[in-house]
Amino acid sequence: MQIAPRTGGSVPDVASLLARLAADGGRPRLTWYGDDGERVELSGAVLANWASKTVNLLVEEFDAAPGTTVVVDLPVHWRAAVWALAAWRTGATVALPDAGVARPDVVVTDTPERWADGGADLVVVSLPALARRYDGDLPPGAIDAASAVMTYGDTIAWVPEVDPDQDALVTAAGAVGHKVLVPEPGDGARVLVDGRGPVADVLRDLLGSWAGGGSVVLTSSATAAALEADAGRLARLRGSERID
Repeated sequence: MQIAPRTGGSVPDVASLLARLAADGGRPRLTWYGDDGERVELSGAVLANWASKTVNLLVEEFDAAPGTTVVVDLPVHWRAAVWALAAWRTGATVALPDAGVARPDVVVTDTPERWADGGADLVVVSLPALARRYDGDLPPGAIDAASAVMTYGDTIAWVPEVDPDQDALVTAAGAVGHKVLVPEPGDGARVLVDGRGPVADVLRDLLGSWAGGGSVVLTSSATAAALEADAGRLARLRGSERID
């Protein structure tokens, strides 16, 4: 995980970044290409709305705040971005599974069987865009994100103040604090982000793009590999999505 140096100017934190996205209207900010041809397009306003609902869930159900550790055990995916944004907005620390956190407070996962006996509060995420509930057996006490998130308000009711000196993102490679979480802003371009990269790097690529007013086309790992193997398909995608 690389921390890009900052060269000056104003770099927003996650709270101000989400406020910008919420005011952005209908312009695409995140377009997801998943497996089996799934395509999901999120405007800035819709992305911020998803994050706000998820913030409310984290605060109301788990008292998420600075000092709370949320393991995000999800692959590169638009839902992983939403959960990370929401956890950061509460001031919590997002830890990825490779960080080896022994006692997380909350685990957000699409594979609950890996965490059922770990003692943490579980949120189970269904990755398909049209999922309305988790298609499997939920461990006792686990929250089904597909049905729960939509019951929360569209605007943040209350959220703790973020401590900029707390860790925001923890992986096996190290930790990044809240005050340097958002990288130097990009140039406002619409960019293609390869889903085969480390989740931490992908998340920070998204933050940097949005901070610069840019837009991202994000692919799953399998879709990225397929695009690499088919130059014509990649060219068509770049053209249809107006990727710079």
